[in-house]
Amino acid sequence: MPLQQTTAEPGPHAEALRAADAHELIEVRGARENNLADISLDVPKRRLTVFTGVSGSGKSSLVFGTIAAESRRLINETYTAYVQGFMPSVGRPDVDALRNLSAAIVVDQERMGANSRSTVGTATDAHTMLRIIFSRIGEPHAGTSSAFSFNNAEGMCPECEGLGRTSRVDLDQLVDRDLSLNEGALTVPGFGVGSWYWNVIADSGLFDPDAKLRDYTPAQWDDLLHKPPTKVKSSGVNITYEGLLLRVKRLYLDKDTESLQAHIRAFVERAVAFSACEACGGTRLNAAALASRIGGLNIADCAALQISDLAAVVREITEPSVAPVLAALQGTLDSLVEIGLGYLSLDRESPTLSGGEAQRVKMVRHLGSSLSDITYVFDEPTAGLHPHDIARMNDLLLRLRDKGNTVLVVEHKPETIAIADHVVDLGPGAGAEGGHVCYTGDLAGLRASGTLTGRHLDHRARLREKVREPSGHLTITGANLHNLKNVDAEIPLGVLTVVTGVAGSGKSSLIHGALPGRDGVVVVDQSPIRGSRRSNPATYTGLLDHIRAAFAKANGVKPALFSANSEGACPACKGIGLVYTDLAMMAGVASVCEQCQGRRYTAEVLTYTLRGKDISQVLAMRVAEAREFFTAGQARAVLDRLADVGLGYLGLGQPLTTLSGGERQRLKLAIHMAEKAATYVLDEPTTGLHLADVDQLLALLDRLVDGGNTVIVIEHHQAVMAHADWIIDLGPGAGSDGGRVVFTGTPADLVAGADTLTARHLRDYVHDA
Repeated sequence: MPLQQTTAEPGPHAEALRAADAHELIEVRGARENNLADISLDVPKRRLTVFTGVSGSGKSSLVFGTIAAESRRLINETYTAYVQGFMPSVGRPDVDALRNLSAAIVVDQERMGANSRSTVGTATDAHTMLRIIFSRIGEPHAGTSSAFSFNNAEGMCPECEGLGRTSRVDLDQLVDRDLSLNEGALTVPGFGVGSWYWNVIADSGLFDPDAKLRDYTPAQWDDLLHKPPTKVKSSGVNITYEGLLLRVKRLYLDKDTESLQAHIRAFVERAVAFSACEACGGTRLNAAALASRIGGLNIADCAALQISDLAAVVREITEPSVAPVLAALQGTLDSLVEIGLGYLSLDRESPTLSGGEAQRVKMVRHLGSSLSDITYVFDEPTAGLHPHDIARMNDLLLRLRDKGNTVLVVEHKPETIAIADHVVDLGPGAGAEGGHVCYTGDLAGLRASGTLTGRHLDHRARLREKVREPSGHLTITGANLHNLKNVDAEIPLGVLTVVTGVAGSGKSSLIHGALPGRDGVVVVDQSPIRGSRRSNPATYTGLLDHIRAAFAKANGVKPALFSANSEGACPACKGIGLVYTDLAMMAGVASVCEQCQGRRYTAEVLTYTLRGKDISQVLAMRVAEAREFFTAGQARAVLDRLADVGLGYLGLGQPLTTLSGGERQRLKLAIHMAEKAATYVLDEPTTGLHLADVDQLLALLDRLVDGGNTVIVIEHHQAVMAHADWIIDLGPGAGSDGGRVVFTGTPADLVAGADTLTARHLRDYVHDA
């Protein structure tokens, strides 16, 4: 008997259903995080929303610092207080109300840690799946999947312990054999004459402090370098003596280099030489794991293959016993290829990936997920992508949306703004001039809105009418780093050269592999700024030294008083301006220091003034304001450089942790502009830059060149390509399909006669101008 459809009277659940269906918007009310100006807006759910605005306008503060942060905090609160004690402390964002949030997954450009044991294969679980396959069908059989893991004692090479390389310490970087201890023979940072570590060695009674190290007996050399921890008497006190090599290894060499101070990190890089492990040939695995093969390849061979090639190899394996794992591995590899990372290999170390590559590797985890109604948050996902690759990235964002997810994207590229269902434009300016919602709506409305973003959406840079003539050439011969195929290149001096090509074509390998270290070459790359929460633009640029000197001279006191890290620091907050309260198993709370009211200095220091301002008032100034205050001298020179790179709105005492990626890159450029450089190498300087800011960047590059410098830019942005005097295009593809120079010449010649991927996209770009 067929089922009959009946119409029931509205039951008690009907009203609840209607209420549930109404949660179609993320409602933000009164957001004030960082520079947000008490803004309120609605963001549609299950749509693709792009957030635009100049660098520093408040996009990240709204998307990451408010919406995503509150979602994560609320999820953390579902755990017990005990479990929360082991989780990162996340404070509540400064916002009146956030309604209708869903679970947020942040896919950002943060580097994937500095752990050399992490690879693309381990980060995506592709290597785990490969290990399972080898443990089942590899011949000869080598054991369980852990027998193929270089992070497990069962599978790792015993010589290098699974690192694939061995280290050798250059003793001449630790000691000067021609000097005595009293003359400063110990050249390790922190071991200078009179230091605590020096005293332990010099007063140990094991050596004559006046004897030259080259005159030491073999036993004394062994004691100096290798003696295990031993109790000795020094000035009548029992202390522990330890060989120099052992102590330096424990203090510096065994630590993550990224966590070390800059001068110590430089020492470690000088003192330690790494080479491929001879026992395993750099494969990280022991002999048993390397002996097991499938189709003539061992697991290290597979991990070293370009991912697009490995995908083809895996497709040929038809063993039914591992069919489910094969299917999962094939899906992961195909996703990596689809996302534009087919040129990588599974054994590529995660810390060596660029920010854009790291973000796309993380994205792979979510493409095949069965979860829906998730909020995915992306930070400029087109970073590091050639125009040819941006279309593929856009398709992936749309696929995530079409699965029923809310996709929030912070982005500047017009190609990605064009696919948005909804646009939120923040501004109108940066810093204190930003933080307002200038426009919300669709793309057509943005174009007609008259906002800075709307006016620049269709803006195009034009080809130069006349290119500058080179004054000579930098020669690169036989470059073969990574995928480069014995490349020769002539880089013109005294002009603006753009090195371009699809992601993975070999641009960075060519330039960073050949130019750093040459006389007069300054590299401004995308590595993150290292600093604590005490660091700010004034400390990072050295400006604070000049400010402290000016205050000291005006008041007849010593400069150390005006350092929040030294004598002048408020004793209650130790010069941070905030007091961090540990609430045991609950999230800690940061509050403004009551003693100094957040000004970081003692009351005595604040009585000293310079032209009517105390030190805390000067550090509260923005760069533009400070330029009016410091009208001459070294302080003004630093401030002028900050203004030149478009950071006039930045606060001198603003924590570096609050700066956007674009701001950090330009801050580094401002510092390097002080150096007497002949050649600047910039790595994607448009990262994080609004369309309107790109014109300012081009003007800055012109000033550098017109000042007698050579500027070499690794870049995908078509406006920079069009503005160049010379272009070097690598390709034709990525990975093994790249690594060759496919064009060299002027942008006009590229547009007129070349048939590379870059030429096609630049041709379309300039024809729309």
